[in-house]
Amino acid sequence: MLTTPELYAYFRQCSGICTDTRKIKEDCLFVALKGSNFNANYFAQQALDKGAKYAVIDEADFNTSERFLLVRDSLKALQDLANFHRNTLPIPFIGITGTNGKTTTKELVNAVLSTKFTTKATQGNLNNHIGVPLTLLEITEKDEIAVIEMGANHVGDIQELCAIAEPNFGLITNIGQAHLEGFGSFEGVLRAKSELYDHLLKRGGTAFINAHNPILHNMGKRFERSGQAKVIYYGTPESFYYAEILSASPYIIYKNESGKTIETQLLGAYNFDNILTALCVGKYFGVEMQAAHQAVANYIPTNNRSQVIKGDRNTLILDAYNANPSSMKAALENFAQMPAQNKVVILGDMFELGSFSEDKHKEIIDLVADMNFPKAFFCGKEFHKVGISLAKNFPQLYFFENKDDLQKYLQENQLKNSYLLVKGSRGMGLESLLESIK
Repeated sequence: MLTTPELYAYFRQCSGICTDTRKIKEDCLFVALKGSNFNANYFAQQALDKGAKYAVIDEADFNTSERFLLVRDSLKALQDLANFHRNTLPIPFIGITGTNGKTTTKELVNAVLSTKFTTKATQGNLNNHIGVPLTLLEITEKDEIAVIEMGANHVGDIQELCAIAEPNFGLITNIGQAHLEGFGSFEGVLRAKSELYDHLLKRGGTAFINAHNPILHNMGKRFERSGQAKVIYYGTPESFYYAEILSASPYIIYKNESGKTIETQLLGAYNFDNILTALCVGKYFGVEMQAAHQAVANYIPTNNRSQVIKGDRNTLILDAYNANPSSMKAALENFAQMPAQNKVVILGDMFELGSFSEDKHKEIIDLVADMNFPKAFFCGKEFHKVGISLAKNFPQLYFFENKDDLQKYLQENQLKNSYLLVKGSRGMGLESLLESIK
């Protein structure tokens, strides 16, 4: 069994790290992971045949080549290897977590910092116990700052990721209602997200805290009392960094610290906190603020996140990457305030809510009913189960048990000259409705 330092010596001979035989790069280190439905030890030889320099395995029966590196547990070996590598890099590591906006904030922070530094940031949303180690192992001696996104479905997940990445800077975007099935309650979410702060407190790190958010501001008092860790506040006029939002109809326009108006390509007032975060972090690290604002102005969200799509018949706000009660409420409130005619919403089920699911879906239906949109379409078993009994009282609300039924209806009853919000959990795949509605 190889020790972590021994495995690291092999890693240093390789061109990078890989866990998928479909994405093998020449001379990489392949790590054979196992899951409930797969065992990559069976593909270790295939990885070598495709060009991997070595393959890490954790079952002795497969140890038939000197290019196989045997460890006790491949996943644990990957995580320990990443932590070992991280500790060879004396650079700022910024950990980012939160209920909503993690990926957008990470991308904005990276965009701002990269105007001055060579940065490495989490790709996409590879923010779990496998994605974080893979990100860490991509960081090189040329990189000057690392921006690491951290996701969680259960209490303890952020603590585990902090033990691997050891961030010395960190921030929480917000704390809302998501993954309630795994966390058990909002208090569970609060406890889980605060694990990043716990880590920074123990390590004497620095936290960036939105003083405008009462939950986060209250949590920040722990840093003030500790005398060891440091807190940088933003979001209020008296804090380290402040800017003022002017409008979000639909794109955010704000006034910066110099009084200049900045036009962005980000939708929704809820995204302004993410902008403030990036600008605060940039200011702290000495980024020239004109360049920081230009980076924010140039940022265009992708991957079904708050995208504006102008079709032949309708204009769409596509926000189908993810959804939970907090983000759904924020998106609806922002949409309701937009000065547009004939507004229509298409909403998909919110996943991973467990025993809270029925109540949370009903809350969203009630909210939509109060907003008096001309039409609102709800898609998915949860919305259908809760809402079908309400349909007779609200003729403008339509409920469909699955996406196919909704798509068929929209094809037969085409929407025209409408402004649409499309939002749902990733598993609903609502972006596939685009051809029927745009």
